[in-house]
Amino acid sequence: MKFIVAIVFASAWLPLAGWSNEAVPMKEPADFVATPASRSLLKQLREGGYVLYMLNANTDTSQPDHLPKIDLNDCNTQRPLTQEGLQAAAWIGRQIRRAKIPINDIIASPLCRTTQTAEATFGKNYTINNTLMYTASMTRQEKIRVAETTRELLSKPVAAHTNRVLVAHAQNLMDLIRYLPKPEGIIVIFQPLGNGQFNYIASLAPDQWRTLQSQSPGIKIEK
Repeated sequence: MKFIVAIVFASAWLPLAGWSNEAVPMKEPADFVATPASRSLLKQLREGGYVLYMLNANTDTSQPDHLPKIDLNDCNTQRPLTQEGLQAAAWIGRQIRRAKIPINDIIASPLCRTTQTAEATFGKNYTINNTLMYTASMTRQEKIRVAETTRELLSKPVAAHTNRVLVAHAQNLMDLIRYLPKPEGIIVIFQPLGNGQFNYIASLAPDQWRTLQSQSPGIKIEK
């Protein structure tokens, strides 16, 4: 099978070794070059075997998380999705179904903005993994646990004719592979290789769906 790009992460890139217990600023290094998704990638996703790492949809940045201690049972202590975000997540879900991309496991971070994104995009058939939690205010040891869990879920093989979805956070990928994806709602595609290894394939931003699917015969695009 031909892939768009294959950046192999054979061992965990964990800059955590030299970190203090303080939060690390979110900054994307210049040496990671994101690859835009292509029409041929949609065909590959229909065949299955990939992991789709989706960021939460649009949020209200004027209402930040109540760091350092967020109450997972109280969405009022967390940066919320906007109404636009809920609509965007639902729209992305419809594009995924129109593209006939098969989805099996859907795993979300425990924050309200990620669980709400998962539900608006895919419905209620998702599970929560607390170790995919947003890492911005975590200690060094806590960040390592999240990175290990993320690596496991990105590298664990996925059966043909289905794909795994993780709905989580940009900072978590930054911690693991030095890539801070954006904007909100973007989907980063990985090919799992097993044994902690995976390929980064491409990134699919929300505004790319119309362009890619308009190039695919037989797919009707919703405006």
